[in-house]
Amino acid sequence: MTSQVSSAAEKADEANDAVLGGQRAPLSGTTGTTEGDGKEVRRLDRVIIRFAGDSGDGMQLTGDRFTSETASFGNDLSTLPNFPAEIRAPAGTLPGVSSFQLHFADHDILTPGDAPNVLVAMNPAALKANIDDVPRGAEIIVNTDEFTKRPMAKVGYATNPLEDGSLEAYNVHPVPLTTLTIEALKEFGLSRKEAERSKNMFALGLLSWMYHRPTEGTETFLRQKFAKKPQIAEANVAAFRAGWNFGETTEDFAVSYEVAPASQAFPTGTYRNISGNLALSYGLIAAGQLADLPVYLGSYPITPASDILHELSRHKNFGVRTFQAEDEIAGIGAALGAAFGGALGVTTTSGPGVALKSETIGLAVSLELPLLIIDIQRGGPSTGLPTKTEQADLLQAMYGRNGEAPVPIVAPQTPADCFDAAIDAARIALTYRTPVFLLSDGYLANGSEPWRIPETDSLPDLTTPFATGPNHTLADGTEVFWPYKRDPQTLARPWAIPGTPGLEHRIGGIEKQDGTGNISYDPANHDLMVRTRQAKVDNIEVPDLVVDDPAGAATLVLGWGSTYGPITAAVRRLRAAGQPIAQAHLRHLNPFPRNLGEVLKGYDKVVVPEMNLGQLAMLLRAKYLVDAHSYNQVNGMPFKAEQLATALKEAIDA
Repeated sequence: MTSQVSSAAEKADEANDAVLGGQRAPLSGTTGTTEGDGKEVRRLDRVIIRFAGDSGDGMQLTGDRFTSETASFGNDLSTLPNFPAEIRAPAGTLPGVSSFQLHFADHDILTPGDAPNVLVAMNPAALKANIDDVPRGAEIIVNTDEFTKRPMAKVGYATNPLEDGSLEAYNVHPVPLTTLTIEALKEFGLSRKEAERSKNMFALGLLSWMYHRPTEGTETFLRQKFAKKPQIAEANVAAFRAGWNFGETTEDFAVSYEVAPASQAFPTGTYRNISGNLALSYGLIAAGQLADLPVYLGSYPITPASDILHELSRHKNFGVRTFQAEDEIAGIGAALGAAFGGALGVTTTSGPGVALKSETIGLAVSLELPLLIIDIQRGGPSTGLPTKTEQADLLQAMYGRNGEAPVPIVAPQTPADCFDAAIDAARIALTYRTPVFLLSDGYLANGSEPWRIPETDSLPDLTTPFATGPNHTLADGTEVFWPYKRDPQTLARPWAIPGTPGLEHRIGGIEKQDGTGNISYDPANHDLMVRTRQAKVDNIEVPDLVVDDPAGAATLVLGWGSTYGPITAAVRRLRAAGQPIAQAHLRHLNPFPRNLGEVLKGYDKVVVPEMNLGQLAMLLRAKYLVDAHSYNQVNGMPFKAEQLATALKEAIDA
């Protein structure tokens, strides 16, 4: 597993001890050396860049490439892709704007940043959709070729914002990106439309010059991506180089910037940039190797989970089988069948798919078989906001089945943490013979950050023995196999592979008799089985909750899942301003850590920020009788650190 991942890894500079950083401070720009052409080079500690344009302008690809080169350079980074749900939204309209935000720094950071220092706007719609997020004094690079009467009228500009003084508060760089790209590609004999498509590479080259990003990786990538169309490949490389050269020669860009590698932010190791869905995929592959089991994914494509299906389908060499089913129900049915047959069964989906899978999840609870349900949450209800993020499936994961059907729940906190969370979910499923929910979300799935590739000997042993013979002796001395005879420590039942001689047993959704697994309608037996399944989940071993409280604060901020980055960034800001506040973050949501109740009772105030209307806060109030205060957001976007810092300061002062 490690060698496979390492072969694709992008190595960052070796680093020493981790340090705290990332608070929202002004950019620390110091004048350094000058280039040979006399242009000033200014050193910064961090930068936030947002690329924005039509969904067909290649903003996600542009952002991905800038991110990859930034990772290889050794900066810490965090990204926020933001794109429409439509495959090709209406060109030039506000709903059709696609953006990619990247925050990179010479120190440890936690979020994609609250507001961009640089906005690259490919058309009027991109400018209008993003200008409210841009602080005064920021750099705005605009493609002037698109600021004609019709595109501006589409988004409600009565006058040209580049000429009417409305952008005086910003440092605006008008660049005819389309014209310059077409001029640079004249020798390739492309049509105007074909040449225009490379304007995103021109913009990428310009930004790469501005921030001294490496270029070799992007040129190699373009030649590989368009290997079957070498003319297009070389045209894109030429546009990329033309953008770089434009920055170097034009007088409009008198300053370029350097952001040093994050040489003190990470422990020594081999790193690569990784998204949450890719880390989760690698975690599932690793879990299969650690358990010495084949991995079987039964899935139906759904945004934002489909990338996991795509990635796992590439790894047959690790014993991974993927099945793209005709619907959500068939996908989980196949995964549960694979678990019955001795595989690590996995199904991936988002909130609407979980609703369809609920009956089969209940069957998995009854059959007591290991199964991973990966829910990459998105805005709901119903189809909702397919490409936007939310944390609103917690109660569905906790209770969204008929009857008493408890399921453990694990939630990763960062894109890289998705790897460890997948292994942890597999540990619980295999050890306790139960389906397990893993709740990621669109923010983690599509966002990325540096990930330290682990050494294989640091990963847990997940090997799980199968039943091989009789496990019970009857009163007359006969040895038999009881499929529901339990391990006294974990309450897990034996896992018997179909076809093993002497281990034949009944399977199905009707209530089982304790021990024998025979069909039972006995009220007392049903009560016993329901309580036993609940006790099995309640007794799952999870680590105690760790609280970060260096100053003995009276207020605790408690989060789960992807709110970790914004919460931690906000807490750092408050502490830097002299405000005492404690922080803790939950990975295990069912069962909760055993010390959670004691922790909550140790604080005068508990604030729970969530991207829902207060689902975790409701569970905490019900279970621990504490007055947990909710701070909620459901706009399809992650929290901003400054926003949370303000809300937490108000809670402290209240």
